[in-house]
Order: sequence, then structure tokens, then C-alpha cells
Amino acid sequence: MAFKSDIEIAQETPMLPIMEIAKMAGVDEKYVEQYGKYKAKVDYNILKDVKREDGKLILVTAINPTPAGEGKTTTTVGLADGLKKLGKNVIVALREPSLGPVFGVKGGAAGGGYAQVVPMEDINLHFTGDFHAIGAANNLLAAMLDNHIYQGNELNIDPRRITWHRCVDMNDRQLRFLVDGLGGRVNGTPREDAYDITVASEIMAVLCLASDINDLKARLSRLVVGYTYDEKPVTAGDLKAQGAMAALLKDALKPNLVQTLEHTPAFVHGGPFANIAHGCNSVTATKIARRLSDYTVTEAGFGADLGAEKFLDIKCRMAGLKPSAVVIVATVRALKYNGGVPKADLGKENLEALEKGLPNLLKHVSNITNVYKLPCVVAINRFPLDTEAELALVEKKCKELGVNVALSEVWAKGGEGGIKLAEEVIRLCDQPNDFTFSYDVEQPIKDKIHAIVTKIYGGKDVAYTPAAEKQIETLTALGYDKMPICMAKTQYSLTDDPTKLGAPTDFTVTVRNIKVSAGAGFLVALTGEIMTMPGLPKVPAAERIDVDENGKISGLF
Repeated sequence: MAFKSDIEIAQETPMLPIMEIAKMAGVDEKYVEQYGKYKAKVDYNILKDVKREDGKLILVTAINPTPAGEGKTTTTVGLADGLKKLGKNVIVALREPSLGPVFGVKGGAAGGGYAQVVPMEDINLHFTGDFHAIGAANNLLAAMLDNHIYQGNELNIDPRRITWHRCVDMNDRQLRFLVDGLGGRVNGTPREDAYDITVASEIMAVLCLASDINDLKARLSRLVVGYTYDEKPVTAGDLKAQGAMAALLKDALKPNLVQTLEHTPAFVHGGPFANIAHGCNSVTATKIARRLSDYTVTEAGFGADLGAEKFLDIKCRMAGLKPSAVVIVATVRALKYNGGVPKADLGKENLEALEKGLPNLLKHVSNITNVYKLPCVVAINRFPLDTEAELALVEKKCKELGVNVALSEVWAKGGEGGIKLAEEVIRLCDQPNDFTFSYDVEQPIKDKIHAIVTKIYGGKDVAYTPAAEKQIETLTALGYDKMPICMAKTQYSLTDDPTKLGAPTDFTVTVRNIKVSAGAGFLVALTGEIMTMPGLPKVPAAERIDVDENGKISGLF
């Protein structure tokens, strides 16, 4: 059976003018700045002016995924459309896709099938220019830093201890390590350097956590760019860069309004790398959505051990948010993958492997219900190749263990396929919840990391390299120790080893590096071989993308 591609479905579904969507969402036109017919930015000052009780917040997360992802965005969109079909006032709040994955392995990130946000080509490509603005602000700071050293280095910056990288929103392994400033004195100071992908820039995390332009400037000024010869941190504020950077970011700070295929209003704003940063959309977009709707459905990157942990321990803590319910997306193929089936064989029925992968799902459920004390439902995201026997087995096993479960068929049926899930979410939102964090932010750095590794990952201990030990000592002495922890870890495993699938126990996580993201307001603990600049695969998605003489794009998925 031939299936329509995501882009074909999106292109043949008529959209409503964005002003109609704004009206539906309760956004007065004075807050709306149109970007063409179907996209707009919304002034965050709406939060000061609209007085109504905030709606319920629903987080969509997932089990440890396969390399292709498990459809968190698809489920988020389909669940919102399902809630709308039940007559609820609902808004979606999603992250913006990065060009790197769009042209790499994963393809676009605007949902899939009949559960998408549109215009999907715009959202997946340049959209409203937010990522370009973030890249420009990031690289302005890098240029000012190197220029300061060239012009006499009044701040006594040690060029060997520069921590600020340039960035580009593309998977480009050639830029991971380089030497620049070559060609004589007039071309700068020669030094080792590196590029990150734009979504890994701390400015992305800052933009997503800032509440307004003043908070943005304060956070930008705190960005640590390197250290002096006598080991003191140097900030963007020391370089007097924050004002110009904020000027580049003033429009990017405003959330973007679009729509789903079923015309549910959707804010798509920001997209920090979920391995390196906190992997959630902007606090501003989430808060506006809650203020305007009775139900806000949002998502957090990768599996619940990364995305949900960071959403709950970092974003909710910083923004004073309290979720009403959590949806954990599981797929038959991800359960088989966690049960040891190679990627190439995930399309074949395998009930034994499916059962073997279930402990991974149950660990994530246990974390949400027992650690964070939140109501939770498992959404089985149905894929075309799933067999009835496989779907029945997952549902049966979950019910045997007392786990709420709902089949989600939003990819094939849109909001209609999300009604069962929506009904369960409405029920859970009315349950009492005692939301709590997995650690106290006032604890020492090592205690916070130990809590995440033992409680959330199920590990037994944490090991630190000598470099990480020294960094903990330095960061504590500098007063950076009372911040939340942002773990940089593989998304494929609960451990720091991507090959250890399922729900391992008795493992040790090694922290090899700790760096401060003082602007974002968290410490990043790097484990395993996490890279801030991905590479393209052997056959990049870019090879299939094209545009015809009428400007119609094909090949995006």
C-alpha cells in the first residue's frame, strides 16, 4: 500500500489565514506581526495584558528512541487536535526544527501524516528567521571576543581557555575542530577553535528561558566566553556585547504562531539541542499558550530521561510551571529496538523482542509517577507496519502492570485518531498531583548529578574524570554550584553508552567535563561521546529535496 508523504499531505490541506487562527486563539490583532499569510509573531507583552486563569499543561515525552524518532511531535499535534474535536480550547507549543537534522537523518520536525503543523516547508526551513538571528548573535560575540584579544587584550583573556564557539545551523563534521587566525598578525591570533550547530549554542537556551528583553539582556551579559590567565571567567558583559546581541534577537524573542492541519493554533518557538541544552520550546510560548487556552500540549526532546527530566527539573523550576499530566510516547519499533532488534529489522513482527523492550518503557513511567509524582499515560503511536498482535501485546502488558495506556492513531487519522488519548489526558488532568523535582537545586553539584543518575537513569554510581573533578572545584569556588544540572548524554540509552538498550541497572555514568551555561542558568555535565556538531549520514535527506519552477518544494519528510 502506498502512503502519501508528509509534504504531500501538508500541501493538499488548505490553511486558514493566520489572523483567523490568532482570533481563534484569543490573540488581539494589536499583538500580531504577520509574516506572510500563514505565519505570525506574537508580542510577549500579551502576558501582562490578558487576565485569565492559566490552563492545564500537558507534557509529551517518549521512551528511548530509535534513530528515526518515535513521533513525539506527531503525537503532540494529534493529541491537541483530538482535544479540539472534544470541544476543548487548546493550543500546541512546539520547538522549531534545526536545518541540520532536516537535511540529515531525521528529516523535518513538524509532525507527520495527518498530525502536522503547517506550513511545514517554512517551519522546517527558514521559518521566521529565528535561528539565523541566534547564529548571528552567537557569531557577533565570537567576533568581538577575538577582536578584543587582537586589539590589545585589556581583559587579559587566555586564548587557550576560550570556551565560546562559533555556530552554523547545519550538520558539518568538517567544522568540529579547526585552527583559525592564520596568515599573519593582521588576521588575528592563531588558536584551536570549533563550530557548534546553532541549536547547541547557549544563546538558543537563553532565548528559550528569557521572559522579556530585559531578562534576555541580563542573561546574555552573564554568558561565559572564556577565562583570564589567572583563571577568572570572562563574560559577554565584560566585552559589552549584550546590547548588540539583544538587538539582533529582539524579534526572535517573540513566539511564532502557526496552525495544525486541523486549524488548532500552534506556537512554534525555539529549539535547544536536547542532548546539550534543555530541549524544550520557549518559556514565553508555553506561558502565552497556557494563558490563552484551557489545555496546552507541549513536548520535550528525545526520551523522558533527557527531555522530561530537563523540562521538569530545569524549565518548570525556572519558570514556575506545574504540569497536569504527562504522555509517554511508545512505538512498537522502539520497544523492539530496546529489546535488541537491529534497526534494519524493525519492520518485522517480533513479539519476544517487544516484550524484552518493555522494561525501558516501564522505567520511564515509574520515573514520572514515582519520582516526579505526576499522572501519566502511555500513548502507543501506531505505525503502518505494526501488527495487531504487537499492539495487543503492548496494551495487555501495560494494563497487567497497572499502566494507563491509549492507542494513538493520529499519524493516519489526525485528531480523530487522538480522541482516546485525549479522553484519558482530560481524566488525568483532573487528578490531584504532588509534582516534585528529582533533586534540590541547593545541593552540591555531585549530589545533584548522583540523584539524576540513580533516580532517573537507574544507575548505581557516577565516576568523574580528573578534569571534571577540577571543574567542579572551580565552578563551586566561583559560586556557580547552586544551578540545576543539564545532562549531556546519548538519547538511545538510559546509560551513557548508546549500545546498552532496555533498562540496565548497576551501571556507572562517567562525567568527563562540566561547563557552566551561566546565561541559561544551568551547569552542563557531559557524558559519553556527546558532540555539539553532528555530521550528515552516507545518504543525507538533502539528496531527496528539490523545488520546481513554481516554488513547490518536494522531498521534505
